[in-house]
Parts: sequence; structure tokens; C-alpha cells
Amino acid sequence: MPTARDPRPLTGEPLALDLLNTRWTADGVTRDLLADLDGLAVWLESNRLAGIHPADAQVLAHLRTAREALRAAVDSSPGQAAPLVDAVLEHGRIRARLTAAGPAEEPEFADPSWAPAWLAARDYLKLLARAPERIRACAGGGCVLHFYDTSRNGTRRWCSMAVCGNRAKASRHYARSRDA
Repeated sequence: MPTARDPRPLTGEPLALDLLNTRWTADGVTRDLLADLDGLAVWLESNRLAGIHPADAQVLAHLRTAREALRAAVDSSPGQAAPLVDAVLEHGRIRARLTAAGPAEEPEFADPSWAPAWLAARDYLKLLARAPERIRACAGGGCVLHFYDTSRNGTRRWCSMAVCGNRAKASRHYARSRDA
């Protein structure tokens, strides 16, 4: 049975930030894709994780735990949130192997229901190693979304130029025309 369409305003971000973006604001109301198992199935499908583990209550609980750990990490200093992120990372590890194609690394989990949450936390570590200053919260007033700035000069400010960026520019234009 096909999953429902992903209703979130911003998708396609790296896995860690995509997990953070399962909670967003629309028309002044906070929405949560991980409010139920149907939303979990949508998120797993959107991130090509549907085959890792079925969308069940355990996976949902673990993803919510990882989301709160990642939220703490992006909203404060990484050092303050380290115990929360580390608690998620304790549920998996990387297994190095030599294959016919060469070196390979595979994640291993004692409890497979932690796999999606662990993969998101691991992705956050990769983002921190690559360019931590490019992990950003949207500058749009009232927007709670996060993105990884891939712009050439690293000056992206909004989750979406079409929505939050346009709203900010329209607000500035209105203020200028009102003052004139």
C-alpha cells in the first residue's frame, strides 16, 4: 500500500535535519509528522528507510528521542547536548569490512528498532565534521525549520526563498512604503 504524500513544507535536507523538520508551524499551528504511525511511515518512506524496520511504536519512540537530542544540539552548544546525542548513538556502531569491491562500512544495531534514530544522529555528526556553521535555523519569523546551507557563499537565511524569504522581503517592503 503506498504511503501518503509528505505534508511538510521543507523536505530533502540531510537526514538529521529532516528529522528535526518533522515538527513545523503552519498557519500558526504546530504540526508534527511523528504524531502517529502513519506519519512515521511517511517519514521513513521519504528518507528511503522504509525497508530498515517496520513503522512501529518502538521506532516512533526512538525517533522522537533522537529528534529531541538533535533539537538540543542545534539549539545549544554541541557540548551541552552531547550526552543526549550520545545516548542515541550508543544503540549502534559502524562495522568496518573488506569486501570484493574494497573497504566498506556498515551500521550494526543490537536492536534494529533504533536504526532510523541512530542513522539520523550519525548523520548529524557527519554534518558537524563537514561544516557545522552551515547548519542553520530559518531566519523567518515563527519558522522552526532547519536546513544545511549548500549555497556557494554560505549566506542562505531561509528554509525557502519562496515562503519565508518572500515573507521577509514583503514585510521589509511594506515597512519602507509605510514609512515613506
